[in-house]
Parts: sequence; C-alpha cells; structure tokens
Amino acid sequence: MNRRENIKLLLAGSLGTGLLWTGCSPEQKELADTPVIGKGGKYNRTAEELEILERLKSQTFFLEEEKKKVEILVDIIMPADEVSGSATEAGVPDFIEFMMKDAPAYQTRMRGGLMWLDHESDERFGKNFVDLSEKERMAIIDDIAFPDTAKPELRNGVLFFNLMRDLTTCGFYTSEMGFKDLGYKGNQANVWNGVPDEVMQKHGFTLDQKYTALYLKPEERGKTAEWDEQGNLIG
Repeated sequence: MNRRENIKLLLAGSLGTGLLWTGCSPEQKELADTPVIGKGGKYNRTAEELEILERLKSQTFFLEEEKKKVEILVDIIMPADEVSGSATEAGVPDFIEFMMKDAPAYQTRMRGGLMWLDHESDERFGKNFVDLSEKERMAIIDDIAFPDTAKPELRNGVLFFNLMRDLTTCGFYTSEMGFKDLGYKGNQANVWNGVPDEVMQKHGFTLDQKYTALYLKPEERGKTAEWDEQGNLIG
C-alpha cells in the first residue's frame, strides 16, 4: 500500500474528518456572524473575514530557501501517480504558506523544523537538504516518518514531519485536484418525478395530473411554491 492509499484511509476515519472540518488549525477564532458576498460572489464571507484574508495575502512567511524545502517535502509525502498530480501541482505549498499566517501557532514548529532538516542534512552528508540526492533525502525522511520506530534523539524531526504530513494531506484533499482524486462530487441536484404510482395506489391516492406541470419542473426546482387561500397550488 502506498502513501496516498494510507492517507485516504486516514481521511476516511475520524482523525482525517476532524482535520478537514477544523480547517487544519489549532486555534478557534470568533468571527462576526453577518455574512457578506466575497469577491466574485462565490463564497459567503463576513466583513472581518474579508479584512483578514486581504491582510494575510499581503504578507509572506516562507523565505525562498524554505519554500524550496517545503516543495520537496510535500511531493515526498504526496507524489504524483496515475490518478492525479503531486502536492505542488495541487498548490499545497501555497496552502501551507497561508496556514502559517492564518494559524501563527504553527510558525515556530515549521521554521524550526526546516532548520532542523538542514542541520541533520549537514551532520549526515555535509550539505543542505535541498542539495541532497533523492536517496540521501529519503534516508532522513524514513527515519522521522514513522513515530513508533523513530529514535528518541530524532523526536524534533518526527514532530516536524508529523506537522508537514498533516498540512500536506489537508491541503491536497481540500484542493480541486484532491476532490477529483477521491471521486468526491459534492451535492448533486436530482430530479423528483413525484411519488411512484404503486405507492400512491397502495395508500389509496392518485396523482392529480393537473398539478404535474406545476410541481414536476426540474428547471424550476429552486422556485418557491405559491398557494391560494384554500391551500391549492397555483405556481
């Protein structure tokens, strides 16, 4: 079983569900409850949320060298396969950049972890992480990717990689590419053709055909029904 299949199982369970529904954030924020329409009219956003988003977009957390390491790491965790592209192709590094600003509690662990990665790379191979070969990188990753078997002295690396794995998973499977990878289509509108005749007959009713043209119109399913004073459907 590959990494992607393991992560899908994780997402199918309570841990993955909790990760997605909490927005991958360790913090809870109280926002104004008056919704407004965001730019493009696609999402409901409060005035406070819009202000926060604009402020976060104007900031940059990762240095160029750090971003290179993030890109390497997320593609190790979520590589491309026959189903979909890699984490970088899904925009996961940008998602993690956003999360570092939206959830500042992550910043110390992230920046410290990236520094630890260079220190470990230098100790083992005399080079920074981005300059290592794939084999050398995986020698380090394999030592910190499995908490149950990792050496105690690598605890900081394990904690850092856990964070990277959580953020990568969350970022990938909340992207358009990730939804397609899972086969998730969201809520799909269906067409109601009325109560089946056999069910109506079983209970002694018949479908009044004069109303069929009114309430069996898929193209008008979002329209609010209107009734006359006697309770008859009129439109």
